[in-house]
Amino acid sequence: MMLIRLITGLSRQLNRLSGALAMLLIVYVLCHILLEIGLRLFGESTYVLDEFVGYTVATLTFLGLGYSLERNSLIKVNILSDQLPERYHWLLDLIASALSFAVFTWITYYWYINTLRSLKRGTTSSSIAETPLWIPETMVLIGLGLLCLTLFVRMLQLLSTRQVPHVEPT
Repeated sequence: MMLIRLITGLSRQLNRLSGALAMLLIVYVLCHILLEIGLRLFGESTYVLDEFVGYTVATLTFLGLGYSLERNSLIKVNILSDQLPERYHWLLDLIASALSFAVFTWITYYWYINTLRSLKRGTTSSSIAETPLWIPETMVLIGLGLLCLTLFVRMLQLLSTRQVPHVEPT
């Protein structure tokens, strides 16, 4: 039980950090768009708005997944759970979490291979910035890893308490 609390605490702290980073990235997107608008008033441009905002949106989406899951903020369809007695909701959640964990672990593994390939080959974007693609790919990989960790922690909590985890206010 102590190990579960330790892993849960680590997962929460990492998710808070990634959630805060995702929120800061939203501010970055706003600032970059405003800068681009200002520059275009003078016939100038950063020439990388679409590219950098695209990378940022992918990054903040994946960094926010574990944070959102931990707080039960992801969209959830209750068609099956509404048909079951409440004492079995944890079991359904466990099955969904295990399937999600398996799928996202598989995706994370192949994304890791792709990121390593980009790093080894020195692959860059085709834009004027020639951004090394391993940088945004690594950020997505971190988000995927945090999601897998959060799903794993959720499964441990479900198995140990036999209850659906409740959201704790932060």
